[in-house]
Amino acid sequence: MVINFPLILDGATGTELQKKGLGAGDCAEAWILEHPEIMQDIQREYIHAGSQVIYAPTFGANRVKLEAHGIFHAVEDYNRRLVALSREAAGEQALVAGDLAPTGHFLYPLGDLGFEDLVDIYTEQAAALESAGVDLFVVETMMTLAEARAAVLAVRSVSRKPVFVTFTCDENGRTLTGSGIIAALQIMQGMGIDAFGLNCSVGPEEMVPQIRRLYEHACVPLIAKPNAGLPEMQGDRTVYSCSPEQFAAGLRDMAGAGVRIFGGCCGTTAGHIATLKAGTASLQPAPIAPQHTGLLPAATEKELFYLDPAADFGEVITCSEDLEDDLLDAADEDAPVIALAIQDTADLESFAECQYMIRKPLCLICDSVSLLESALRLYQGRALYRGPLTEAELAPLVRKYGLLIWNP
Repeated sequence: MVINFPLILDGATGTELQKKGLGAGDCAEAWILEHPEIMQDIQREYIHAGSQVIYAPTFGANRVKLEAHGIFHAVEDYNRRLVALSREAAGEQALVAGDLAPTGHFLYPLGDLGFEDLVDIYTEQAAALESAGVDLFVVETMMTLAEARAAVLAVRSVSRKPVFVTFTCDENGRTLTGSGIIAALQIMQGMGIDAFGLNCSVGPEEMVPQIRRLYEHACVPLIAKPNAGLPEMQGDRTVYSCSPEQFAAGLRDMAGAGVRIFGGCCGTTAGHIATLKAGTASLQPAPIAPQHTGLLPAATEKELFYLDPAADFGEVITCSEDLEDDLLDAADEDAPVIALAIQDTADLESFAECQYMIRKPLCLICDSVSLLESALRLYQGRALYRGPLTEAELAPLVRKYGLLIWNP
């Protein structure tokens, strides 16, 4: 699929549906299937305003979210029917994106799910979206790296279509769980996504500084899908006061900061998208121009670290019963990297329990492809590797997980 830039996405779905009668406690997906003409009218308005991509209303159509509303064994059916509605609304005028969003659950030991549980949940939905015939996938409003990684792995297991990923963050560029968006960018683009950016949380003016932070690290097109300003309470209603003209006023700053894909989130309407479309007609987005080339972009779940390929690490840590203490000690040592040996499946169990404690770039030492892949699935950062495995053996792991081969 050839995508031309600037690319215009759609605007809000949830706040537009609320204007039409969607209740606060309703299952949006079920409500849409009961009122299909309302959803299609909203999408047609976006397309008429200039949207080249509309999101199928599958935001909460994963197993966890549907079952929370008492809807069981319906993931395939709901995603198929919701995509069909969007496909009918789009016709030949716009692409339809399959929308995957947070489950709202955290990984063990902080939550109640294992990583493979997340992958399974997203794979079920991604397979349904692929079968339904979406043109691309959007993994949006991400707040944890675990869910974003699981969703991308899930999509890539069933499709080779483009994958866009957008996170939501605070004014410091941090997600709900404290991950930096620059680390998230490097981890995601290492996994081969096609575009990365931000959506929700703030208006366009507040989003620009975070986009600028991303630009120097981005090897993929950047996405900006801000709210229509910051939410305000008027009585019992949440309102967004940023007008279409105010919304589009920062377009040049967005484009200058590397944004090539534009859209709107909460509070935006077809009017916002029309003004956005008109404003981008004469824009020339900044070229993709990552800096820090020649360095290794390793990342923990929280932070990005650029490493000199000639650097080295200290003592190799084994996954013993003292692993927690060893990781704490390693964080205070001078070595820039934590080197950890993975020798058997028992090591994987210890690593899973302690990997959230890692505060420096991680280099995995391993002589088994299967063990190394298992460790990479568990690790919520972007790891380095040193060991006897050949580049040919490692190539699939480089493509799938962004593994960095480190041979000083």
